[in-house]
Amino acid sequence: MKKWLALFVGFLLFVGCTQNPYTHRNQLILISPTQEIQMGLQAERQILQKARVSHNPRYNAMVKRVASRIARVAEEEFHPGYKWEFYVLDSPQINAFCLPGGKIFVYTGLLKLVQNDDQLATVIGHEVAHAILRHGSERVSMGMLGQMGKELLAKGLQMSGSRWGPLFDLAYGVGTKYGILYPYSRKFEYEADQLGLYLMYKACYNPYEAIKFWHRMMRAAKAKVPEFLSTHPSDIHRIEALRRYIRRLMRIPRRC
Repeated sequence: MKKWLALFVGFLLFVGCTQNPYTHRNQLILISPTQEIQMGLQAERQILQKARVSHNPRYNAMVKRVASRIARVAEEEFHPGYKWEFYVLDSPQINAFCLPGGKIFVYTGLLKLVQNDDQLATVIGHEVAHAILRHGSERVSMGMLGQMGKELLAKGLQMSGSRWGPLFDLAYGVGTKYGILYPYSRKFEYEADQLGLYLMYKACYNPYEAIKFWHRMMRAAKAKVPEFLSTHPSDIHRIEALRRYIRRLMRIPRRC
């Protein structure tokens, strides 16, 4: 039984590992693009059933204006084939996200923080980049493989049903969370920052506003969590990386 489980996991790794054409990093993705889009549609319905959509005309016009330009560049340069839709949610959260398939949500709390279209393009470019890079599917796939790995290891160590089972579950969960999932999540953020800057730059927004935006985010943060305990890079490391990306970005020609 152990042999077949090991072979099955090896097969999943073989068929699920692909090289991302934009970052050139090998990704484990066990979900097809069609499944991914369906998951996005289902999540969109659930969000719209529970969340309160804002009808503030200024906020909606701003999001539509910026997101449309970012989405146009995404389609022209990366051809994801998404059906882009934009929503403003009435919430004090300083956040935004993009579901697989191109459903973009921006909270009014974030819109109160940004000072101009360029800073909003920083956020929307980042979220669109997550969708293009298929980070959501990669997270789900890593979770699936992690669960299978846990079951395989528990059987191999004869932990199933033993009095040490709960302790094993805790140790495995903490180990994978802080040793694998969180570091990868921070990697996803850096990748989305880099591609997001490219998208906003090609859409004729000012990438230097990204630095100003993240300084504002840093001041707005209520609590500082050590980087190794967070799914996101520290603000300082993020800003340093953005400066490096921008220096390279400015060599790329664009029509504005």
